[in-house]
Amino acid sequence: MHRTIVIVFSTLDGVILDPDGRGGTPNGGWMFRHGPEAVTGDKFRLGPLFQTGVLLLGRKTWELFASIWPSRSDEFSKSMNQISKLVASRSQTDFSAWENSSRIEGELFEAIEKQKASSDVILTGSTSVVHELIKRDRVDEYRILVLPTILGVGTRLFEDGVAPLDLHLVSVEKSGAGALLRYERSTAGALAPV
Repeated sequence: MHRTIVIVFSTLDGVILDPDGRGGTPNGGWMFRHGPEAVTGDKFRLGPLFQTGVLLLGRKTWELFASIWPSRSDEFSKSMNQISKLVASRSQTDFSAWENSSRIEGELFEAIEKQKASSDVILTGSTSVVHELIKRDRVDEYRILVLPTILGVGTRLFEDGVAPLDLHLVSVEKSGAGALLRYERSTAGALAPV
C-alpha cells in the first residue's frame, strides 16, 4: 500500500490559512515575507514522487495552480505539469486548463484508498479534505514547511478536538528562513486518552 502525504506551509503557531495571500485574508501572504528560498522549486522534496505519485487538489487550489503552472517551463514546473492530478470538486467538469487533470469520481475517501493501491497520493490545498483525513486518521506522512511567522489566528493544520496521535520525525531540513519537517505515522498509533 502506498501513502497519503499531506504537504502544507505553516506558520510557527500552526496556521495554514492563505499562505500566498490570494485568499484576501487580513494576514494572507505570510509565506513570502521571508524571501524566495523557502518557497521556490521542490520545497517539499517530492522528487521521484512526481513520476510515481498523484497530486490531489481541492477545486480552488486546482484553479489557482491551473492559472500558474501551465505557462511555466522550469524543471519544477515541468514536474508539476506532468504529474497526474485528481481534483476534489462537485461542480467543476472541465479540467482542460491544466494537463493530466481529472475529477475524482465517486466518494472521495474511497477514491483515495483505491488510488493508494497503485501510487502515493500527495494532498495540497483543500483544507477541509485535509481536516477530514486527519479526523479519520488517514494521513501517512506530513511534510510541513514551517516559516517563522506567528499570526495568532487562522485555520490550523490540526484543529481543536483532533484525537491524540503520535508521529515519528523522519527529517528536519532548513529551507531558507523556514524548516521542512517530515513526520510519519508512528507504529505505536494513537495515544491513549488522558
